[in-house]
Amino acid sequence: MAPSGLARFILFLILYLVLSLSDAGRIAIYWGQNGNEGTLDETCATGDYAFVNLAFLCTFGAGNTPQLNLAGHCDPFSNGCGSFSQDIKSSQAKGVKVMLSIGGDAGAYSLTSKDDARQVARYIWNNYLGGHSSSRPLGDAVLDGVDFDIEGGSPDHYDDLARYLSAYSAKGKKVYLTAAPQCLYPDAWVGGALDTGLFDSVWVQFYNSPPCQYSSGHVTNLEDAWKQWTSGLKATNVFVGLPAAPDAAGSGFIPVGDLKSQVLPALKKSTKYGGVMLWSRYYDDQTGYSKAIKPDV
Repeated sequence: MAPSGLARFILFLILYLVLSLSDAGRIAIYWGQNGNEGTLDETCATGDYAFVNLAFLCTFGAGNTPQLNLAGHCDPFSNGCGSFSQDIKSSQAKGVKVMLSIGGDAGAYSLTSKDDARQVARYIWNNYLGGHSSSRPLGDAVLDGVDFDIEGGSPDHYDDLARYLSAYSAKGKKVYLTAAPQCLYPDAWVGGALDTGLFDSVWVQFYNSPPCQYSSGHVTNLEDAWKQWTSGLKATNVFVGLPAAPDAAGSGFIPVGDLKSQVLPALKKSTKYGGVMLWSRYYDDQTGYSKAIKPDV
């Protein structure tokens, strides 16, 4: 029997919603580098973000004692960050993936060998992911994965680190891998790691790099770089990384109107478009950038 008009309408509506959701982008945010950006729980409760990157594990590898730096939020030296465990669990219950971001633009980090990468992976697994340690800096919460925000030092062995971390997925809970390369392609620090094909999402920093960023109504440089990234990456979700305020970066801020009318329509032509990454929660809280763009992301 042929479906009634109402049944056809309902089927059409369901199909429309499924297609709309599958095409919808998401917003990723960095949190942790400004004590005035609100709590992690408040950040996730906004409903604006699909990913929150805890920034940063700024020291690791080369014999250094791994060190977490969450700026004014807590003091890891006195085990003062364990209270975030409940915030992490609450955020994950809301559907937000909470990631440990390693690196940043300041810190002491590098990997000197394949074995060094293995040891760093083991440390991250035991202290932030699904392993066990008596000194977990964020308590017993299990983060969803690791974000590679490598902006200095040597590019060596981050491919090994990605392989070792990804291998822990076999222990039950998937370890998501993400990365934040600079927009000049290929990235000088994580280009080799991205070639492994193990990264789930990549948010490219289209700022502080004039040759591949947007400027005053001109989208060509950004769009050309975007095409390089989406054609060259094995990752299926590529995000456009942007500053959430003019003073959040040296250059590359895109006014909301320009992003909606000029930039996103061009980038969404790619089947790999995943959404927008913003630096950072502090600046986004000041400008309301994510809320302004969310309907169009």
